[in-house]
Amino acid sequence: MAKAKLRVPSDRLNTPTDLDPNDVKKISEGLTVLLSDLFALYIKTKNFHWHVSGPNFRDYHLLLDEQSEQIFAIIDAVGERARKIGGTTLRSLGQAEQLKRVPDNNADYVSPLEMLKELRDDNKALTANMRELHSITDEANDVSTTSLIEEWIDQSEERTWFLYESTREATDSGH
Repeated sequence: MAKAKLRVPSDRLNTPTDLDPNDVKKISEGLTVLLSDLFALYIKTKNFHWHVSGPNFRDYHLLLDEQSEQIFAIIDAVGERARKIGGTTLRSLGQAEQLKRVPDNNADYVSPLEMLKELRDDNKALTANMRELHSITDEANDVSTTSLIEEWIDQSEERTWFLYESTREATDSGH
């Protein structure tokens, strides 16, 4: 009997799966990039949560805290999903820095409205990136990952919506 080809160098990390090894590689790589994006978005949302100021402080502070908690809750599920299908995932902050697509904001001061707009756009981009990964998982018939991504897309769309409505209010002239 021929020995099965290892998906990862160590046999100890080759969780049994019926998914095609090439699909496992593509999906776990996609999940690792998503995980990097989520860590970056979590830190950015917390940064803005800590540094928001002004007349809407309490509302924005609480909104950003809720959103950062939601993002953080997804992080473990993403990494574990890659391992459940026999792939590997993020190993360090350095790797996350190389892979992430969420831009940093290290400015000393960002106005509350600019914070919300930036996070709105980041969440919208995250949604689009998850849709791309969804097409890969769907094509591979990885129904569990596909289902999870659908939930994460819904959450990202909700964050985008809340941030959009919060920024629209400040820019609308009442019409």
